[in-house]
Amino acid sequence: LFNHESPRRGETFVTRKITRAIANIAQGLESCLYLGNMDSLRDWGHAKDYVRMQWMMLQQEQPEDFVIATGVQYSVRQFVEMAAAQLGIKLRFEGEGIDEKGIVVSVTGHDAPGVKPG
Repeated sequence: LFNHESPRRGETFVTRKITRAIANIAQGLESCLYLGNMDSLRDWGHAKDYVRMQWMMLQQEQPEDFVIATGVQYSVRQFVEMAAAQLGIKLRFEGEGIDEKGIVVSVTGHDAPGVKPG
């Protein structure tokens, strides 16, 4: 099983950490989100799809090995950008590695605080 996400995902997982922080930044409740490797790639899918696939595996007459995945990878950076875009937040990334910073350019047209990987 690759990374499978749902609204019930715990806040210690990167997807929930990102979505909660982006929502808080949009509301002015947080000013910064610290992350690790922004270039890390993940195959993210929805938990309902993975459960459906597991059920389908159990319907096979003969046991087989299966890999459950979407087949599409996204970087943590792309996930941050997509989550931010859902709330009207535009980001610009500067620097590299541990010194990379994601700067919030605007939130629906207003200046906003930054996002700092690392």
